[in-house]
Amino acid sequence: MSGNQKKQAWFALWVLFGINLMNFFDRQIPAAVTEPIRMEWGLSDTDIGLLATAFTLIYAAAGVPLGRLADRGERTKVLAYGVTIWSVLTAASGLAWNYSSLFAARLGVGIGEASCSPASNSLIGDLFPAHQRARAISVFMLGLPIGIFLSNLISGNLAQAFNWRVPFFVACVPGLLLAVMVLRVREPLRGAAEAYQMKLPEREGSPYWRVLSIPTMWWIILSGALHNFNAYAVNAFMPAFLGRYHGLDLKDANTITAFVLGAVGVVGLLAGGLAADWISKKRNNGRLLLSAASLAVSTPCVYLALGQPKGAMVPFVVLMGIGWMLIYVYYVTVYAAVQDVVEPGLRGTAMALYFFAMYVLGGSFGTMILGKLSDYYASRAMTEAGATVLEPAFRAAGLHSAFYVVPVVSLLLTFVLLAAARTVSADMEKLQSWMRESAAKQTG
Repeated sequence: MSGNQKKQAWFALWVLFGINLMNFFDRQIPAAVTEPIRMEWGLSDTDIGLLATAFTLIYAAAGVPLGRLADRGERTKVLAYGVTIWSVLTAASGLAWNYSSLFAARLGVGIGEASCSPASNSLIGDLFPAHQRARAISVFMLGLPIGIFLSNLISGNLAQAFNWRVPFFVACVPGLLLAVMVLRVREPLRGAAEAYQMKLPEREGSPYWRVLSIPTMWWIILSGALHNFNAYAVNAFMPAFLGRYHGLDLKDANTITAFVLGAVGVVGLLAGGLAADWISKKRNNGRLLLSAASLAVSTPCVYLALGQPKGAMVPFVVLMGIGWMLIYVYYVTVYAAVQDVVEPGLRGTAMALYFFAMYVLGGSFGTMILGKLSDYYASRAMTEAGATVLEPAFRAAGLHSAFYVVPVVSLLLTFVLLAAARTVSADMEKLQSWMRESAAKQTG
């Protein structure tokens, strides 16, 4: 890779990072302002969970055709249109006059945001060679923790100082600027960063089935569903949990959420990306083994954090921060593993299928189930106390009990990642063999 190519690749990567940052900034705003929205319109936790579930389902459904579009069209234009759509509709969310209007606006945001991951990951695969991809993906994925960090921090402060609508308006402007910037990114040739430089042949058969015929992809898809179950459930309800159970105000609850779910991810992604690239040189399945080991340590940390008594914020922040920092290692290991086993012309499709399952089977159920569990345990606490009104103390107890589903799912995810580590080496060799044979045919 020449100096000019490196410069162009890194410019593109930083633009993609900015887009991903706003992707998660905009997505996290409803969670940051959950309590004022819930109280203004008299909503239950189930209602809050369903709002996130609907967003997730439309995001997943739109991601599949947008993934195919990313494989067949100009990825930079796909991103530019997507960012514009979700930025405008984020601002429209601040104009919502009831639950239904907010519901509709968030569906539109979900459609726009579905363009981000398939097109961005496909671009990264063609901008950086295999031995640098985990590091490049870690930079791109920094948008997730930094977006969550800034969203909670800024949204919480704005909502407390003004009202819950202001954060939605503020988020629109940087998104529109990034939509213009991504059009300045030069579209790379597909397969340009591969070890075998050639025009890859068009293979017969369904592109979806070709992706699903890779055994490791099934484990990766299942891991995505479990991971997103936890990620969306915790992100959606953490500010509310800190407010109800630990008695924090809106600003303080969002500030702590910003650190334990957001800021720690910077360390997890950067250190995880470096470690993943290093271990991949030692073992073909090293990335997935690293991911499984990180989850094995994270699970007890999260469990112990939830067990802290009311008001014990220091041990909660330390344990939850460490636990969630290790969870971020998942992204740089698993996303890079997809690139390792899927041919360049199908990576957008592979990411779209992965995200479809990740969000339909994971993210959508995570928020809905945690919300329903919270309402169930709150009602049970009320009944056991002999009360007839759902007081704040019962809501706090309900949400606290519901959160224990998170370490259970995390433990299951650890075993799924270990299973993926058992199949990935054979799938990597199969892909490399096909590419070697294709190169030999073209040069022979």
